[in-house]
Amino acid sequence: MPRELELLETSPAVKSYEILDYKEGGSFYFLKIKAELIDGSVLYIREFVSEDEYNYSFQWQKDGKLVVRWDNAPHHKDVETFPHHKHVGSQDNVQPSKEISLEDILRVIEEKIKPPSSTSTRLC
Repeated sequence: MPRELELLETSPAVKSYEILDYKEGGSFYFLKIKAELIDGSVLYIREFVSEDEYNYSFQWQKDGKLVVRWDNAPHHKDVETFPHHKHVGSQDNVQPSKEISLEDILRVIEEKIKPPSSTSTRLC
């Protein structure tokens, strides 16, 4: 099982997920997943991983609107972290970003949409 699936299985932010596409070869894999999150938002995951390449796109959206998309598509050459960048709130708001993994993304999302903590009352 790819590590990504293990991360999704154990993340408190993930309600469910669906593997949309998966291809594997001798030295690569391609993975496309739709993850439903506990607050009703959705994370679309696309990764191509090989010995020489790591291409990714992690698109988080709520109610059909972009929250953030992190990717390394090489079309924003003016961004100081090229090719790594993120789109925040809209396609046009491109900001610098470091190379990022699903583990990093889930950490960010978990911070933003923490499940309601259960407060227990003790009777003495």
